[in-house]
Amino acid sequence: MENLQLTLTPTTIQQMFVLAFLSFAASMALTPIYTSAAFSGKWWKKQRTTTVTGEKATVYHKLHAAKHTRNIPTMAGIIFVLSTLIITLSGNLSRSETWLPLAAMTGAGIIGLFDDFINIRGIGGGIAGMRAKVKSLFLLAIAFVGGWWFYSKLGVDTLHIPFFHTWHIGLLIIPLFMLVIYSTANAVNISDGLDGLAGGLSAIAFGAYALISLVEHKYGLAGFCMTILGALLSYTWFNIYPARFFMGDVGSFALGTALGVVAMLTGTVLLLPVIGLVFVVEAGSVALQLLSKKFRNGKKIFISTPIHHHFEAIGWPETKITMRFWVIGQISAFVGLILFLLGGF
Repeated sequence: MENLQLTLTPTTIQQMFVLAFLSFAASMALTPIYTSAAFSGKWWKKQRTTTVTGEKATVYHKLHAAKHTRNIPTMAGIIFVLSTLIITLSGNLSRSETWLPLAAMTGAGIIGLFDDFINIRGIGGGIAGMRAKVKSLFLLAIAFVGGWWFYSKLGVDTLHIPFFHTWHIGLLIIPLFMLVIYSTANAVNISDGLDGLAGGLSAIAFGAYALISLVEHKYGLAGFCMTILGALLSYTWFNIYPARFFMGDVGSFALGTALGVVAMLTGTVLLLPVIGLVFVVEAGSVALQLLSKKFRNGKKIFISTPIHHHFEAIGWPETKITMRFWVIGQISAFVGLILFLLGGF
């Protein structure tokens, strides 16, 4: 079903904004339903007690002591995943542009949903959710299927090197696709640690990719990005400090996966680290901390990671960190758009 027109006209642009508005409205309508179910079902987010290296997360607990006294539900990512699913299936389903990102987003969201469910129910005696290795295997499976579809059904087997040439890599496009999806999904997940942070940054990134898709005449994909943007604006309205709820892994995995697929479909995967610079820095801070502990006899670079917790530890208010990271995200997205328009991508 190809509902969006194939030429750029005022009507096409209008349709994209209609998709964003409908998604925003759908999210607003779903929010009270979710809220009622979450509070009655006690879908409280259980805070982690240890770091990824097994140590007690003392710094984290000290920074978020006030939040521990509040019961804040998680899994709110269901709201924008369902909104995007409903609106895209209703009026913007395209085999070449929106099937893949929608399916990948839904699949990754389901993985996150199970992880969140294990977290809130404390299944297996562990409150951290699904084991990291298990989550990784499921996510890589989704990425592999998506990479196969990208190669065999959409016929993409090239990597565009900015300002140089297009490199035909054949089947290697599948492991590249898997790497991009896995990395982006985890980067967004890691960034989801302060009220409004991941939602706002994701909205900025999808807004930038809506413009890139528009310039590339991929109007279905642009509409898909606008659909996610509309849903995220609704979600972020309720998630900014003090958050009424958290998106959970169902939301962060879905957003990161969709963002990675959009970057692959637009042929701008090497531009993704620029547009999503804050996501890269957040994930990079965790990697650097782990390497430092391993090779420097337990010495740390940051007081706590991801890096937003480091800034909390040195005295920055949560709202200040979030808004400044939003500003950095806007600047990096703008730089990414300039690079794209210069013609190198």
